[in-house]
Formats: sequence, structure tokens, C-alpha cells
Amino acid sequence: MPWQGKRDWKPLEERSCTDIPWLIIFTLFCIGMACICGYPIATGGASRLISGYDSYGNTCGKNNTKIDGVPLSGRDMRENKYVFFLDPCNLDIINRKIQSIALCVSKCPAAELKSYSELKQFALNNGSHLCSYDISPTRYPGSPDRYTKCPKLPVLPSKAVPLFRRCIPVDISCYTEFAQAFITFVSDNTVLRRVIGGVLASKEIIMGLCLLALVLSLIMMVVIRYISRVLVWILTILVIIGSIGGTGVLWWLYVDSRKALNNNTTSVFGKEVASDNVKALLVYAIGATVFTVILLLVMFFMRKRVALTISLFHVAGKVFIHLPLLALQPFWTFLCLMLFWVYWIAVLLFLGTAGTPIKNNSTGVVEYQMQGPLQYLVWYHAVGLIWISEFILAFQQMTIAGAVVTYYFTRNKSQLPVTPILSSMARTIRYHLGTLAKGSFIITLVKIPRLILTYIHSQLKGKENACARCMLKACVCCLWCLEKCLAYLNQNAYTATAINSTNFCTSARDAFVILVENALRVAAINTVGDFVLFLGKVLIVSCTAFAGILALNYQRDYTVWVLPLLIVCLFAFLVAHCFLSVFENVVDVLFLCFAIDTKYNDGSLGREYYMDKALMEFVENSKKMGWHKPKDGDGREMKPMTRGGTLA
Repeated sequence: MPWQGKRDWKPLEERSCTDIPWLIIFTLFCIGMACICGYPIATGGASRLISGYDSYGNTCGKNNTKIDGVPLSGRDMRENKYVFFLDPCNLDIINRKIQSIALCVSKCPAAELKSYSELKQFALNNGSHLCSYDISPTRYPGSPDRYTKCPKLPVLPSKAVPLFRRCIPVDISCYTEFAQAFITFVSDNTVLRRVIGGVLASKEIIMGLCLLALVLSLIMMVVIRYISRVLVWILTILVIIGSIGGTGVLWWLYVDSRKALNNNTTSVFGKEVASDNVKALLVYAIGATVFTVILLLVMFFMRKRVALTISLFHVAGKVFIHLPLLALQPFWTFLCLMLFWVYWIAVLLFLGTAGTPIKNNSTGVVEYQMQGPLQYLVWYHAVGLIWISEFILAFQQMTIAGAVVTYYFTRNKSQLPVTPILSSMARTIRYHLGTLAKGSFIITLVKIPRLILTYIHSQLKGKENACARCMLKACVCCLWCLEKCLAYLNQNAYTATAINSTNFCTSARDAFVILVENALRVAAINTVGDFVLFLGKVLIVSCTAFAGILALNYQRDYTVWVLPLLIVCLFAFLVAHCFLSVFENVVDVLFLCFAIDTKYNDGSLGREYYMDKALMEFVENSKKMGWHKPKDGDGREMKPMTRGGTLA
């Protein structure tokens, strides 16, 4: 039976739970994530991470049990609560760890120790032995093992990190090499110190400029509806000038090269090269001409759909005025993601210190490793990172969709809920968490193989042949494109769920049909709209950078302010991207609502439009120009959530 004759769009009339099996699956998965967190806590991995442990398997601050084959294990360390590294500056950049023997000590050396005699005196005075446990303090100066089992001289002053009880050198200059491995443009320590000094000296200015970027992003979300028409004209003019100008330049180069070839008196080899250049320019000029003609024709036929994009931007600006809490969506989403990522990293670190103690025969150091099926817990944990992160992002999309749908399909805007955002969040939590779990899982299924292939490609760089490299890149590109398409379809599926309270598959099918019927409109919105939002991001970053240059230019406490300016510009772009992405989501939701509205209503009595005045003017102008042809649909009226009232 055809879908159009069966589907009945009734926005916000009926609410029911969707995709309950997937909610159960997601809940069980989250319980599994909690169990993974509980395993290192129960087996002592979390305690070893927080309290620290030495190179012989002893946890600092506790009475330990003996480990077979490790003579220095099983010691009572209740008085030795701090971890001390014999050579804290010996960093393994590849594996991101300190390559040094670690000991449990009762006190970190607060002053520099320049000789083994001072090490001995420090141990006798404080009871803190800085050499290996099998060497008594009285033997420090003359022990033949002092060069391998005692700290490297001089011992730098250090203090304990409050939470993790590690003795960290007060002067972190020994980590300069580690920093220089990531900052390749630094040629000497003085440059690095000047750059860091510039950041520290300008921290107030950096915070002020970041706040400015935040304010500019909020203002842009409201005023972009007034400047969208200008930005679209800028886009149109730039495209026309660029395409025609580029084509003209190619033809000019072709004519000029042809004249030079006819007048050329050089060798036969030079004439052959010039002839090849002329042929190449001719091909490029013809190709550019064909591309320009097609582009101009497409722009001509899509001009009416560009007007729809401008109208949607205008209505989206109104939505933010009526629903100001939409602007807070990036904040709570970022907060939820950060909290989850901190939890995820903490559990990952716990897993790194969990498992069975195993002695490394080459170094004599004890390492904790998970063996058997337990070693796959890390992979489960990695899948959880992707799935739950995508779930949090999907929750934001559903919340925005629910609020915008409520705004669109409420005829009398004065009868909107007091807090449509909170109402949408409550509906999502009560009815649609299963739909979010299913949609985010689909994205996870595509993202995992793409990340795996990307990792394989990075590991095999320079080792595989050209064919394998090309195939890997092609697979990664295809998976990336599929992921983007599915993400866009998911977003529209969430909107359909917010309208009709249908499950994920039904909503995705319904949204897909609507999008296919309006393919040209979708193309116009996604191209023109994305460019307008890109110009908005550029404007925010440019204004912030300009203000930063003026502010930093009058700060004379340092000489290098390139890094502070880069930090400010990066933050400005990230903030602008977060806020304008919310604006983009609102535009996409409005478009789907508009497409449904024009499909099932024609403005006649009993089939009145729900749309805003700006969109109504677009439809009326389209009818006058013969652009818009109403579809009969199934003949059913889309019943409003509130009757009586006016269009806003």
C-alpha cells in the first residue's frame, strides 16, 4: 500500500514510547560500562592509580602482599605515601610515560641534592630513602650500584601532586624536550619560554577575548536573519565573478600561449613543450567554460529556492527570540560531554593499572596487565566512548527538534509552553531515549571501522604500496561520506519522531521521502545556508582577532603574542561553530516542518498553513510566479495543537 495514502501526520497530538528494545539494549550496555569501572576499583587498579605504586609492585601508603619472583615486593609502605622517580626527566615520548625506576618514599626532597652524601643525610634525617630498597642509606656514597639504583644527580627539588601523590620537580624545565617534540617551530628554550610567558602575561586579555567571541556568537544567532540576504548576494556575486573570471583568464592564457608558439624561434624541444602547454590550456579552458555554463544554469533555476533559504533564516532568528534557552544547548551538551570524557579517561587509566602483576625480565620492573578475556574490556570501553558521545549529541538534536516543532505547529504563539526547551527535554527522556540509542548506534557502526582504517593507514604510512594506500584512503573517504549522510538522515528522523512520535525506522523513512521530494530545496539550503553560516563564523573570528590585535599591541609585558592570538582565534572558531551549528539544526528542522506543511495543506479553509508570515510570503510569491504547486497529499488536515489564534 503506498506510503502517502497511509501516513497521517499529526504533530504533537499523540505521545508513545518509541524503540523500547533499543532502550533496554542501551541500558544494559551502560550497566556494562559501569561494571568495567567497578572491576579496577574492586581489584585495586584505581587505588594503585591514585596512591601510586613503585617499580616492584608495591602500592604506596599500604601494606602489600608478596609477588612471586620479585624480591623487593610485599613491603609495608604505610609510612611511604609518595612516588619518587629516580630520573623524572627521562621521558618516553612515543609511549607517553616516564622511563625511570619508581620508589615509594615518605617525603619528597624539597631542596636540591647535589651529592650522594647529601642523599644519605636526607634519608637519615627524614627517613625517606631515595635509592633502591636493597641499599641502606649508609652505603649510598660508596655503593657500586649507586649509578643505576640511586637518583640521577643533582636531584631537583620536587613537591607532591595533591591528589596523585607523585613527586614532581618544581622546575619543569627538564620537560622542555617533551614540549619541543610537539612545537616544531621552537628552535631554543628561550623562544618557548617567551611564548609561554606571553600566554601567562596575557591571560586576562585571552579570557576577555574569549568572552567577546561568546557574545558575538550569541548576537550573530539573532541578527543573521537580517543579514542573510546580503550574505547570499555576496555568495552569488563571488561565484559568478570567480567562475566567469577564471574561465576568461584560461582563454586569455590559451590565446597568449598560442601566439607565443606561432612566434617561437626556439629549439624543437622547446616547441614541443609549448605545444603541450597550449593543448592543456585549451582543455582546461573548455572544461572551465562547460563548468561555468552549468553552474550559472543551476544558479538560475535554483534562485527561487535560495529565497526559501533566506526565509528560513529569517524564521530561525525569530525562533531564538521566542526560545532563548536554545542558546544554552551548546553549554549543557559540552558540559555533559566533558563530564563523560573525564569519567571515560579516568576509567581508562584505572584499567591501565588493573590486572595481574607481571615482571618484565629485561628491566626487572613490575607491570600490571589484563590477561585472557579481560583484555577486551578496553575495546568495550572504547565503543562506549563513541556510542555514548553520539547519544549525548543526539539528545541535543532531539531536544532542539522538539522545541522547534512545538513552535512551528502552534498557531497562537502566545500559547506556547512556558519553557518549550525543558518540555522537549522531558518528552525526549520520557518517550524517545530508545530512538536516540538506535540512531547513535548506527553512527557508531560506521564510525568505528572508519577510525580503525584511519589508524591502520597512519601505522602503515611509508610501508604499504601505492595501491594499498589508495584503497585505504578510498575506504576511509566512503565511510566518512556515509557517516555524514546518516547523521543528516538521523537528524531529520529525530524531527519526524518529535512530530509524530514514531519509531526510528518509520521516522527515517518518512523524513527520507519528504527530503527526496524536495531534493533541490535541500541542496540549496545545504549549500547556500552552509556558506552563509561559514561567513558568520569568519566574521566572528575576524572581529575577535582584530580586537585581540588591538588589545595585545598595547600590552608591553612580553614580546611574543602570536600564541595568545592563535588561542583566541581557535576558541572563537569553536564557539562560533557550536552556536551556529545549533542555528543550522533549527533551520533544518524548520525546513522539514515547512515541507510537511506545504505537502498536506494549501491555505484553504480547513487546511490552513501553520507556517510563519515570512514563509507564507514566500509561498504566495511562489504561487504568483508559478513556482509552487500545492500537492493534494492524503487530503487530511494537520490538526493544530492549539486552535484559534493567529500566525506569528
